[in-house]
Amino acid sequence: MRDTIALRRLTPEDAPILAHLLNNKKIWDNLRDMIPHPYTEADGAFFVGLTQQENPPLTFGITHDGALCGVIGFLSLSDIYRFTAEIGYWIGEPFWGKGIATQAVHLATAYGFDTLGLNRIHTGVMAHNPGSMRALEKNGYQLEGIFKKNIVKNGVFVDEYRYAIVRSSEGSR
Repeated sequence: MRDTIALRRLTPEDAPILAHLLNNKKIWDNLRDMIPHPYTEADGAFFVGLTQQENPPLTFGITHDGALCGVIGFLSLSDIYRFTAEIGYWIGEPFWGKGIATQAVHLATAYGFDTLGLNRIHTGVMAHNPGSMRALEKNGYQLEGIFKKNIVKNGVFVDEYRYAIVRSSEGSR
């Protein structure tokens, strides 16, 4: 039986689960520094509150067999980039290695193209995160370039791998 992966809006009840999963340095090492570490329930509640103001929704909880296991979302751009967004996601460590990120990227990409009307979705991945690169590649994202020492994380400069997917003329991808 195949595991069920779904995306759903976050709710206030998710804050303790977010805190439990995201208060993990292994995850934080692959995220932007604007994400607090350690990550508390108050941080989770604040984040959920921000997501509930989104219209249209841009941020979703990722569920695995009904259990919240991560978050995926879009950062919309504006002006001449208004049909482009950056995708970002994380999966809680107990759920790693199950193909959840790959499925979540698939679902979010379809939502971005079909519901949000995006033409291009891109992201940057730190060099030490090949699992994220594989999830993107399995969904048709192409490596557009490697930005040498473009990111500083934990006081170390790291290469950033930039991936993107563009809507095809045949539909979503």
